[in-house]
Amino acid sequence: MRNKEVLTKIIEQLFEFDKQYQGDEDYSMSDFIGYLNANEETKLHSARALAGSEEEWVRNNQDQNTEIARMIVFIYRYAVVYFKKGIKESNINTLDEFSFLIVLMTYPFLTKTELITKLIMEKTSGIEVIKRLLKQELIREFDNPNDKRSMMVAITAKGKKELAELLPKMGLVGSVVVGNLTAAEISSLSFLLHKLDYHHHEIFINHRGLSLEELSQKSAFAKKDA
Repeated sequence: MRNKEVLTKIIEQLFEFDKQYQGDEDYSMSDFIGYLNANEETKLHSARALAGSEEEWVRNNQDQNTEIARMIVFIYRYAVVYFKKGIKESNINTLDEFSFLIVLMTYPFLTKTELITKLIMEKTSGIEVIKRLLKQELIREFDNPNDKRSMMVAITAKGKKELAELLPKMGLVGSVVVGNLTAAEISSLSFLLHKLDYHHHEIFINHRGLSLEELSQKSAFAKKDA
């Protein structure tokens, strides 16, 4: 393929990416590269056998979408195993506690509800995480001057110190999680996961009460608009 043909194809892909892009902020070159990688054919890799030989109809009724959902759960479980190794000598005890602190590190303060919502958690579970962080003095709480019904939370100096000491370990966790992926594959995965997160976050905030069937229809409409 000549240079002019390559350039023409890149421009066409850029216009298509711009049409499809959904995000709160302007996209970056990394986003576009991730899109390109995700749309290029890649060499297939071997996969471990999970299903047995019995009841063949079960295997035949597992579509690719179901497989992807299950693989995401598996990767999360692997990541938790590696994360636990990273926090072995830390006062931070769970991935949720780490996630709450890393978000609070980037804000002067948030309401408890804002923090819990950003971490995609149910309120009762999120409150339990906040209680543990308060008990360890990794965060502090104080009255919301604009709303007496809610409380604000902020990371403490102790929390910042704990987080700063843990971040290098989390970098190692990240490198282990991406495993045998190439740089191009990592870029593609990052692009696709951010795209999925944007889609599901809108559902989490505005449409959690819908039935599974209604959510399935909503996803089908989203594909048509993409």
